Amino acid sequence: MADRSFLDWPFFEGRHRALAEGLDAWAADTLAHVDHCDIDAACRDLVAKLGAGGWLVHSAVDPDDPSSGLDVRSLCLIRETLARHEGLADFAFAMQGLGTGAISLFGSQAQKAEWLTRTRAGKALSAFALTEPASGSDVASITLSATRDGDDYVLNGEKTWISNGGIADVYTLFARTGEGEGAKGLSAFIVPADLPGFTVAERLETVAPHPLARLRFEDCRIPASAMLGQPGAGFRIAMSVLDVFRATVAAAALGFARRALDETVSRVQSRHLFGAPLFDLQMVQGHVADMALDVDAAALLVYRAAWMKDKGAARVSREAAMAKLFATEQAQKAIDMAVQIHGGEGVRKGHIVESLYREIRALRIYEGASDVQKVIIARQTLAAASGKA
Repeated sequence: MADRSFLDWPFFEGRHRALAEGLDAWAADTLAHVDHCDIDAACRDLVAKLGAGGWLVHSAVDPDDPSSGLDVRSLCLIRETLARHEGLADFAFAMQGLGTGAISLFGSQAQKAEWLTRTRAGKALSAFALTEPASGSDVASITLSATRDGDDYVLNGEKTWISNGGIADVYTLFARTGEGEGAKGLSAFIVPADLPGFTVAERLETVAPHPLARLRFEDCRIPASAMLGQPGAGFRIAMSVLDVFRATVAAAALGFARRALDETVSRVQSRHLFGAPLFDLQMVQGHVADMALDVDAAALLVYRAAWMKDKGAARVSREAAMAKLFATEQAQKAIDMAVQIHGGEGVRKGHIVESLYREIRALRIYEGASDVQKVIIARQTLAAASGKA
């Protein structure tokens, strides 16, 4: 059983503890046998189940309550719990939140009513279309164009490595509208998947199967009313969304690491070597200690960032970057050690630690690669030292 003592930390309120306990029980009952043979179908099914279970209400603001907001601690607890049980369920939940994050934070009441009602119920899948073939972490260099033409904008260009690409019903898209150079000339749009001129150019396969795609826009027309916020506000919108959801990536890594620790503890108690449990070897005890230390340290960083955001911090870029960098890097190490301790079983296809090994790798890349997080941390630290933070 996974450690739950962290729920007593002062970062959490009673509602958070109830959420974690309830989701853990639901996940144990619902996610024990997810069919990975058809990933697209599995993701649609998981979104429907998450919606029916009431968990997706946490992924976006309530369109019927203008005062509602995103609770980052809830988002992190959900992602950690789902990742510990089933990586694809975490992916499905995460994309519902990330894909509609800009609508939650910057959408008009009409935009929220049209889309969030459906995504929170699991009736529509969403996606976040930011990355391009020549611009990953360098968001300011986006080239996909949105040209004003009367009451419409006309989209031309490509996006790639888009999660839920090919199965999403709606995309939050970032495009160049030209109000200024670089980051000053970007805007955000809500783009339904059924528009003429919008095609899925290529489906992309990765070591951990998820629905990913390269998208192409050729003279794709969208109404000007599909814009989120103001013209030229796209970069600020994207960064604000990442400021919320980057800590949840760290939470997913924490969930993977916690499951790896659980599996390792079980293995070293049941596996015998030289007539004694594997755990009796001091070297193995050292590995277990390292894993336990990294899990707790990652949890502290994750929930510090989430708590700060929930308590009203304008930006938590430094704290979220620290959480994502540490949690993803240390989870990779913990899972690698879990594979090592499991021996041949650890690399057998279908074994839980083998799937964790494939799942964790991408988290060190998306929503800002590890080296980018170091740049953010360094710049924020320098700014604070010089009084410019």
